Amino acid sequence: MSGRFFSHAGFLQFSITLGDTAANVRKAGELLQRLNPAADSLIVLPELWASGFDYPRAGELAEKTPVLLAKLQEFAARYSIFLGGSMIAAGNGAGGEPGLFNTFFLVGPEGIAGLYRKQHLFGLWEEDRFFSRGGCPGPITTPLGRIGALVCYDLRFPETARRQCFAGAKLIVVSAQWPRVRLDHWRILLRARAVENQVFIAACNSCGVTGEHELGGHSMVIGPDGTVLTGAGAGEEALAAGLPGADLDRLRSRFCPVADRPYQENDRDKIISMAALRERLAPVRDQGSRIAFTNGCFDILHSGHAAYLERARKTADCLVVGLNSDASVRRIKGGGRPVNDQTARARVLASLGCVDFVVLFDEDTPITLIRAILPDVLVKGADWPEDEIVGAPEVKKAGGRVVRIAFEHDLSTTAVIHRIQSLGSTGRGENKKP
Repeated sequence: MSGRFFSHAGFLQFSITLGDTAANVRKAGELLQRLNPAADSLIVLPELWASGFDYPRAGELAEKTPVLLAKLQEFAARYSIFLGGSMIAAGNGAGGEPGLFNTFFLVGPEGIAGLYRKQHLFGLWEEDRFFSRGGCPGPITTPLGRIGALVCYDLRFPETARRQCFAGAKLIVVSAQWPRVRLDHWRILLRARAVENQVFIAACNSCGVTGEHELGGHSMVIGPDGTVLTGAGAGEEALAAGLPGADLDRLRSRFCPVADRPYQENDRDKIISMAALRERLAPVRDQGSRIAFTNGCFDILHSGHAAYLERARKTADCLVVGLNSDASVRRIKGGGRPVNDQTARARVLASLGCVDFVVLFDEDTPITLIRAILPDVLVKGADWPEDEIVGAPEVKKAGGRVVRIAFEHDLSTTAVIHRIQSLGSTGRGENKKP
């Protein structure tokens, strides 16, 4: 492994005292002193190590996070190490809206090296009622290499780890409050993430009883071949293991699955009929996935459209885009539109990663389509009052909700067309010989 890397990785496994930050800081300090880690180590703490899931006081606890981070920096400087664990932190979501996030912070002797916001909120523990979902993560860059981060439930989503490993992470840290009842899953998934990505794993779980939950402990450090380098039992422990970088290099020199990333999608398959759409959505809905729907002409796709559709997709697990047919566009926009026919417009929409399905409709509004699929989330631009949004009453009656999204860019298809016409009228678009 070229360059410097973490000498050791380890964990501070302890039972979190719910809401008592002073007691939890004291416990972390005692375990760290007992471990006395080597310089350049990376030591992981449990998920929400300073407070636990004290939902009623989440806002108050978030205000203490800067002080707690300063304490972690003090510990990191004392031992010349990096410390990481998740905490409650205030921030802004993708659309700028404020919220609370379950945030993993990596802290070194010089301060915060980086952070990662939990991607997958655990609905069984009602986490999604109190915290906001994190944005698309990249690995955290440190002087000792790049690390990926996962917070508890994220461990069940292999693509979250794979994305960070593809971007250069050779060590994944996991900060968790994993329940004892699913301890076998914890062990299996940790080793799977190590083997499939050929990376080191340093995972810290809490133990004992915190609030209503009995945690499983069994934190561990795992090598890139799935070997457990060190592991804890069910009680409080502080352990670390050396990270033999040569093992990782040797494995990857033979074959490297994380580097093998072919594009296997056929985007045209996203363009389907309404009958086929209902059939495709049935198993998606049966498994509990949430379906979002939006619609438009999308004549000349621009950055405003792309940002809007990306945010629409983030409201649910699947995004259906209803696309006005050519006849529908002509009735709404006039004889000169659309500039691009429905086949071309559908194909461009289907190429966007945030779009799961594209379905054409001939009516002036998508009300028939909305009634047919009854999405969980109906998305429309913020310039539309909710009481004027087609399908809003039907969706809300069925238990869904309406989300209004503001365009991030002051653009419109009409303005783009006028710009093109303006360039043509001045002769700037002509192919003239000098």
